Amino acid sequence: MRIMSTITAETRLSDLIAQYPWLKEEMVKVNEKFKMLSSPVGKLMMGKATIAEMSKRSGMDDDTIISRINELITNHTK
Repeated sequence: MRIMSTITAETRLSDLIAQYPWLKEEMVKVNEKFKMLSSPVGKLMMGKATIAEMSKRSGMDDDTIISRINELITNHTK
């Protein structure tokens, strides 16, 4: 599995999920608010949401979200 080279604030969540389908269920480990990604509204938002938008909605810093996503990917691909 090829690891996405760089995740930035402009990275779309849908692109991450396309490459790492399991990540959708794991996002709750980044922030409890991301459990809504499994809801019908969350599925709609997932197609458009960037890391920057997720940061605003969750109250987390972009860099923290990116770091935690990278950590999940690294741990999952070991």
